[in-house]
Amino acid sequence: MKNSVLYKEIFEQPDVIENFLQAEWHSVDKLARDLQGSFDHVLIAARGTSDNAARYAKYTWGSFNQLPVELAAPSLFTLYKRPPRMPRTLVLGISQSGQSPDIVAVMEEARRQGLPSIVITDYPESPLAVQADHVIGLHCNGEKAVCATKTYTTSLTAISLLSAFMAADSSRLEQIRSLPAWMKQTLEMNDHVAASAERYRYLEHCAVIGRGYNYCTGFEFALKIQELTGIVAEPYSSADFRHGPIAMVDAGAPVLAIAPGGMIFDDMVKLAKEVRQRNGELLIVSNDKELLGMARVGMEIPGDVPDWLTPMVTILPGQLFAMYLAATMGIDVDKPQGLSKVTETW
Repeated sequence: MKNSVLYKEIFEQPDVIENFLQAEWHSVDKLARDLQGSFDHVLIAARGTSDNAARYAKYTWGSFNQLPVELAAPSLFTLYKRPPRMPRTLVLGISQSGQSPDIVAVMEEARRQGLPSIVITDYPESPLAVQADHVIGLHCNGEKAVCATKTYTTSLTAISLLSAFMAADSSRLEQIRSLPAWMKQTLEMNDHVAASAERYRYLEHCAVIGRGYNYCTGFEFALKIQELTGIVAEPYSSADFRHGPIAMVDAGAPVLAIAPGGMIFDDMVKLAKEVRQRNGELLIVSNDKELLGMARVGMEIPGDVPDWLTPMVTILPGQLFAMYLAATMGIDVDKPQGLSKVTETW
């Protein structure tokens, strides 16, 4: 496993984040100042893993910057050819490759309407990037594994950095500098996750629950399981899960919960108890030892990570779990069936 590209890129993430912060710190500061007063809300165009990063922006920019954030419907720009009017809107494109034509079309329309625009990508010369006013490079040096890992966590970091600079929040900026250390500490659970995955090699379906800042983590954790194993992994917020899908929980049904301390913690504890009452099997990512004690598999993250930065850390056990689960099923994690690195949609 240690020779796989995916394994190597998962463990590169702390250093990649460190390099990104060094490379982009001052340019993102300048960008935040240049954008000041030029927009009232944000539209984000993305697909797949990048769409999950956009979910993080909805919560982070909404809570700290008081910005309404909406995810674009790219089909309106391509198939329907009926793009909406977007007055006083910052348009953000997120894409590892910067290649997908539907995301490019959204940025082209932003330019046509004279709107400020940013692209977050690992390829600053890509078709998507050349349409934008500003580009935040991810500095991942090319992500080779089919399943995105380091481009995802670096995209989250870019979003958090821009948020803190837009708010001129020096305390949050200092918190961001600690991300590489927290990520390194979290990856020390590697052997524990590897040993835990064997139990689930015959898994057919599961639910993955996140809320608040970690709503994105629920979706990304589920996506990694789907991509690498083909298992049906359904992501929900804890609120949506109660509105019907909780009926799928019966004896032994696996529920993966992302539940760090923070505003959503009490709600996640309540949900964990509800799952146990239904005899479901809990896998929990948390920094609370009591809650972890309720789990069949507990995955502990550092206790001092601020709630708003936990998504960069909580997804790491998700990446590891999906990778080792695929390996126990005899799947080549560098060649998951039916997937390619660059997916172009219209």
